[in-house]
Amino acid sequence: MKLQILQPSNIFLDQEVEKVTAEGPEGAFGIRPRHLDMAAALVPGILTYWPKGGGEKFLAINGGILVKQGNLVRVATRMAVKGELGLLHETVNRFINHMDERERKARQAVARLEADFVRRFVEFDKNV
Repeated sequence: MKLQILQPSNIFLDQEVEKVTAEGPEGAFGIRPRHLDMAAALVPGILTYWPKGGGEKFLAINGGILVKQGNLVRVATRMAVKGELGLLHETVNRFINHMDERERKARQAVARLEADFVRRFVEFDKNV
């Protein structure tokens, strides 16, 4: 089967593989050529694949979407990094920390919007 890793600006990987393992919100899963077609969300983690005639290879991804359709597995992600397993764990930790920072900023923005809404609602109620 063919594995394609797609990033916003390029095709990061396009290779024939024997097997792929990835991690979703519910845990890790594997895909082989005769696996049923599926789509799954991916969390930041290590994606492992086995090229035809080679050993296992590793990619750190910062989350994304995996779609298996027929003989093609496509992974859409914002960022992917090839490397050795030990070094990739540090990359995954950076992805997770960056995501946590973005979530914290988003929560702060929502809290400010909620507070502003409540303040305006109270002011409106006083004027009516």
